[in-house]
Amino acid sequence: MSPTITYPETKRVDVVEQHFGQTIADPYRWLENDVRNDKEVAAWVESQNKVTNAHLNTLPGRDIFKNRLKQLYNYERFSIPVKKGGRYFYLHNSGLQNQQVLYVRDSVDSAGRVLIDPNSWAEDGATALAEWSASDDGKRVAYAVQDGGTDWRTIRVLEVNTGKVLDDQVKWARFTSIAWTKDGSGFFYARYPEPKQGTESQASVANHAVYFHAIGTPQAQDRLVYTNPDQPNMLHTLSITEDGRYVAITSTPISATNTLTVVDLQSADWKPRKLVDNLDNQWGVVGNVGTKFFLMTSQDAPRFKVVTMDIAAADPAIRDVVPEQDSVLLNPSLVAGRLLISYLADVKTEIRRYTLDGKADGVVKLPGIGTAGGFKGKQSDPETFFIFTSFNAPGVIYRYDVASNTARVWAQPKVAIDLSQIAVEQRFYTSKDGTRVPMFIVRRKDVTRSAPTLLYAYGGFGIPILPAFSPEHLGWVEQGGVYAVANIRGGSEYGKAWHEAGRRQNKQNVFDDFIAAGEYLKALLITPQDGLAIQGGSNGGLLIGAVVNQRPDLFAAALPQVGVMDMLRFDQFTSGKTWVDEFGSPAREADFRNLLSYSPYHNIESGKAYPAILATTADTDDRVVPGHTFKYVAALQAADIGDKPHLARIETRAGHGAGKPTDKIIEETADMWAFAAHWTGLDVKPAK
Repeated sequence: MSPTITYPETKRVDVVEQHFGQTIADPYRWLENDVRNDKEVAAWVESQNKVTNAHLNTLPGRDIFKNRLKQLYNYERFSIPVKKGGRYFYLHNSGLQNQQVLYVRDSVDSAGRVLIDPNSWAEDGATALAEWSASDDGKRVAYAVQDGGTDWRTIRVLEVNTGKVLDDQVKWARFTSIAWTKDGSGFFYARYPEPKQGTESQASVANHAVYFHAIGTPQAQDRLVYTNPDQPNMLHTLSITEDGRYVAITSTPISATNTLTVVDLQSADWKPRKLVDNLDNQWGVVGNVGTKFFLMTSQDAPRFKVVTMDIAAADPAIRDVVPEQDSVLLNPSLVAGRLLISYLADVKTEIRRYTLDGKADGVVKLPGIGTAGGFKGKQSDPETFFIFTSFNAPGVIYRYDVASNTARVWAQPKVAIDLSQIAVEQRFYTSKDGTRVPMFIVRRKDVTRSAPTLLYAYGGFGIPILPAFSPEHLGWVEQGGVYAVANIRGGSEYGKAWHEAGRRQNKQNVFDDFIAAGEYLKALLITPQDGLAIQGGSNGGLLIGAVVNQRPDLFAAALPQVGVMDMLRFDQFTSGKTWVDEFGSPAREADFRNLLSYSPYHNIESGKAYPAILATTADTDDRVVPGHTFKYVAALQAADIGDKPHLARIETRAGHGAGKPTDKIIEETADMWAFAAHWTGLDVKPAK
């Protein structure tokens, strides 16, 4: 055990509000203020980090994990190449580079050359290359710059032949893709109105809109293409069809439903046309052949299907092409005259081929059991690319020939660990209400005894957690620990119904599934009674905070990352209003009472012994603002919940996760693993 920790004194304020006849105290409301603009909050952060670092410095595993994670991270990583104008564009990290570098090859197997290297943009490596898109002729790249982890983007344009950065500059883009016109004259993007100066990091975002930027013109002249002021909290995702004729826009309140709008660029007025004007189902554009659109949808198909819609008709009919299957349809692609469809069967990828009239045309053989993604390309192009990964397989890029149904390795990384010694198995356990839930268990093959376990899950927004290579988690497994992933409800591992069973009034199912996973691991002696650590980020951070309150006896250590911890005020900050469709609204009584029942900040219970908690966040997180974690940790430290440490680790110039430099990832992971190892009894030893 570590010596008792003396926490910094945290001021309490007299903030009490009435909600639906219930009195709600919020004594740490002042910690919601922006750390960069409030000296008192900044001083609190500094004092918390000082105490946290003092504790972490006592942990012998900290340097061991850090040194080994550097070795595990030091391997080449490639993104799936995108073919434009006969050139191949892709991201690459040589190993320990803080940021991925954009490369181009002039032919499929030629040497790559650097186009954009963001590692020179900031001394601390915290300015990243975010979204990017090459023009159809491969002559230009529009790319987004992300500074210090913020969700805000600035878009610039580079000439591929010369490396020259043009004067074009588009600001205040956020949650955007970039889609070039067929002739390369400009691109479409999505942005918010410019926030008031000084409020950029905490301003509530509303009125997302799609614009067109013509190359060589100032942003002030950008053309507004689509917005929906009647529903200001909708997010718009845009793409352009392969023939360059249509811009497709899906609009969603961050849920598993959306509207679908198209803009015919051949028309003079670019008038948006609503193809789907309700939020009853999910829709996505696969591609088109003239006016016939191929779409994926959950309409009458909770596991999704592919349909067509000929928009030449005033009221186009919807026709099934590939009906709903037993497995969940994830991603369909229209490439080389075939539909290549990714299915999820018990959380494992299968790729099935179909002709454009829906006839089965075999399968794509994958190199193992795991996750495959990609398969994008043109209908006229015989090749496409995909990536395959699993818990014990780093991401290998394959070039796939559609006509011959054959694949060959295009880029294969080499890692500093013998992956043949890593065992992966899938099990199924029963949740509180009898639901059968899948779980992956990863450990060394020689670990046959009960061992300290790190249990991870997410459980929200219809996001499935799929098998994928992780140097961080292998760092834990290599030390003899067990890594477990519970595919709890709230994701889409089994389609729309799996998501619905874990959202809004059903959110408690998510927590029950996770608690049942912990009980299962202990009951089967995979995990010792005092050896379970838990981890989750963002919505998963909410999960960790909630289950710790509900079952503090079950866990030895908890690692909530960038969590949504105040469920009564989440909609007051940045993009929080867009989560109302997932969580419910604190302004509606039924939702309020449900949110209050599990809100991590409001349900800390004195008189119970809590696990050791290391809550992590970042000062520039403008998606889940750090005030969530600040208030939660202040409440933990003020409560009578035992002698184990309840600490905050607050990163500087880092946001919600995207764009975080490699060195910051390694340091944060080393701190978390050393903390979890100490409190679960994992014996950390230097690698041989």
